[in-house]
Amino acid sequence: MSILPQNKALKPERLWAFIQRLGGITEQDCLLCGSTSRDDLLCPACVADLPELPQKRCPRCALPTPHGETCGRCLRRPPEHDAALAAYRYDFPLDKLVQSFKYGHRLALGQYFGRVLAQLATGLAVDVIVPLPLHPERLRERGFNQAMELARPIAKQHAWPIDPTLCQRIRPTPPQADLHWRQRVKNIRGAFHCTADLTGKRVLLVDDVMTTGASLNECARTLKLHGAAHVTALAVARALPR
Repeated sequence: MSILPQNKALKPERLWAFIQRLGGITEQDCLLCGSTSRDDLLCPACVADLPELPQKRCPRCALPTPHGETCGRCLRRPPEHDAALAAYRYDFPLDKLVQSFKYGHRLALGQYFGRVLAQLATGLAVDVIVPLPLHPERLRERGFNQAMELARPIAKQHAWPIDPTLCQRIRPTPPQADLHWRQRVKNIRGAFHCTADLTGKRVLLVDDVMTTGASLNECARTLKLHGAAHVTALAVARALPR
């Protein structure tokens, strides 16, 4: 079933998909448009329509720059992570998919986006994957950590270890999405704790959306304080300043 609003009339292509299922042919409806997508969550047409990031972007924060150079903001105040990669721009309809995964418990989307991120991470040198941790209270409420679900396919494809216990979220901060951009840095300060010795380790830090980057930056700062030599932030989507 599509996760987007639509009228209740059964489109011809959906009627055909229904007939096929009645006949024992197992196919799947695209989560966005509802048409038959065969054996994947999205049909090829909807995959092609997902909002792309510009190819030329800052290597430190993944925001667009004219020639792919480091942006002025990162030159003035470099982030704690050494690199940032994102698969998409956080815009319609990708935002609806991420929200459906995160708040609608469509965990299959975690596997889908995890495979996308695994491709994006090809060629990186990684010693350990760290899913951005949730506070235990938030984890109990949600029932899963979306970053962990994204990290599993990456680890499987590249045979990189995941350590979800390496870094913990020790302070139950208000959701970042509810705050103004300028409030997010203060909100997340001191929220993470790490006890491991990461001396010389190359860490891949995974999350679903990089908005201001405050959460990823603070977690990377914590990892660096414990010896991490290089931290790459990897997200499904990057929000662009409006």
